[in-house]
Amino acid sequence: MDETEFWEIIDATREAAEGDPEEQADLLVERLTRLDPDSVLDYARHFEARYNRAYLWDLWGAAAVLLGRSGDDTFDFFRCWLIGQGREVFEGAVHDPDALAELLADFDVEIDGDGEEIGFAADEAYEQLTGAETPDLGIPMPGGEPLGAPFDLEDDGVLAARFPRLWERFGAA
Repeated sequence: MDETEFWEIIDATREAAEGDPEEQADLLVERLTRLDPDSVLDYARHFEARYNRAYLWDLWGAAAVLLGRSGDDTFDFFRCWLIGQGREVFEGAVHDPDALAELLADFDVEIDGDGEEIGFAADEAYEQLTGAETPDLGIPMPGGEPLGAPFDLEDDGVLAARFPRLWERFGAA
């Protein structure tokens, strides 16, 4: 599976789920179980590489603005959700997290931002196909702190200054 195929699967399931991350996760599992186990592992490698690439302080700050909270698990699930939004939104957000103000048509904190199940779709599909757990993918996990300059994720003034477009659109809620 190449990168284009990876994003095609993400896009097709997002569109079919009409923005519901839990439904998208179910559709991902369904779609991935139609592939052979090696292709599922390829998908998982693409996902993991993007998940690690999004381990950025600025993206964590953007998540804090959108979600009104900034814990480790919250940020992990946000990164999964962000991948589930497709290539354009993902790449735009990684390049400029404040651009999420324009990249997201809307954002419902009760539904959006939590892609935990999206992050486990490949594992579930692989287990359904093989009866075994997903093997180590050989992709090193980022250790320690996210990339970039750290800042106080709990300080509204810092978040508003650092992400002015996002704050104006979503932060004052």
